Amino acid sequence: MALMITDECINCDVCEPECPNQAIFLGPEIYQIDPNKCTECVGHFDEPQCVQVCPVACIPVNPSFVENRETLFQKYLRLKASSEPQR
Repeated sequence: MALMITDECINCDVCEPECPNQAIFLGPEIYQIDPNKCTECVGHFDEPQCVQVCPVACIPVNPSFVENRETLFQKYLRLKASSEPQR
């Protein structure tokens, strides 16, 4: 499951630099998470880093993107492969 940022977001800027997949970006009003890049930090950390640092607890699981841990790990592998320099 990808995560999402709710409208309780206070735009404190702490989540964006914590995302190892660069899935978090500033939207028109609040930060948003690209579900195609969000792996809930699977492959990087034991727990989602954005959730750990969020001072207002506004980053729940996105019910529109239900993925199990294996699916998230496969997404992590695809993202990692696409970001590696081509030889």
